[in-house]
Amino acid sequence: MAVGRKSSVAAPKKYPDELRQRAVRLYRESDPKPVARRLAEQLGVHHETLRNRIRQAEADMPAGSR
Repeated sequence: MAVGRKSSVAAPKKYPDELRQRAVRLYRESDPKPVARRLAEQLGVHHETLRNRIRQAEADMPAGSR
């Protein structure tokens, strides 16, 4: 590969999609809302990863279902 070029191969996912979906669902369905950092610790994921997934899921939701 030439210097300065980036590889087109994506990095492997650290967490499976099922775990990501479950974590967001647990956060959404909890009442009261858990502290994302604590939920992340319980699930064994990094708190920033969970926070980003929650924010992305909320952004992807249709406006009427929030």
